[in-house]
Amino acid sequence: MEKKKSNTHLIASNRKAHFNYFLSEFIECGLELKGTEIKSLRVHGVTLNDAYVVFKKGEAYVINMHIAPYEKGNIFNHEPLRTRRLLMHKKEIMRYQVAVETTNQVLIPTKMYFKKGRAKLEIALGKPKKLYDKREVIKKKDQQREIRKVLKNKGKAVY
Repeated sequence: MEKKKSNTHLIASNRKAHFNYFLSEFIECGLELKGTEIKSLRVHGVTLNDAYVVFKKGEAYVINMHIAPYEKGNIFNHEPLRTRRLLMHKKEIMRYQVAVETTNQVLIPTKMYFKKGRAKLEIALGKPKKLYDKREVIKKKDQQREIRKVLKNKGKAVY
């Protein structure tokens, strides 16, 4: 039996976004990048932790996405924190812009990956979590960890 080769290759994910926001409505979009940025992405030189999406003049831009400078780049190397345009359809831009402006939500990048050789960014609408929601998540993770620990040590005798 032949295994199908996946067309996507994960570059980076924003685990902090899942902790800080209730995420919904995920969408994949392209990015307008320079040559040295693509080369840097191929060696996993990107950080999405503080990134977010803003709308200006009917276009979507991602801010604070750090792409490390390409080490073999020359004077034409890119700025690490420059504002990058997202490639989305006008209807998608308008829909998300209305959602962000009317509700207490933000657009957060969650993943960056290569799909068929092209860099893609997955963004999601996020509603900020309150402090007590974050504590609840931590509490559940600790309980699950304790359960796994007990089940793992159940068969072993303790002396």
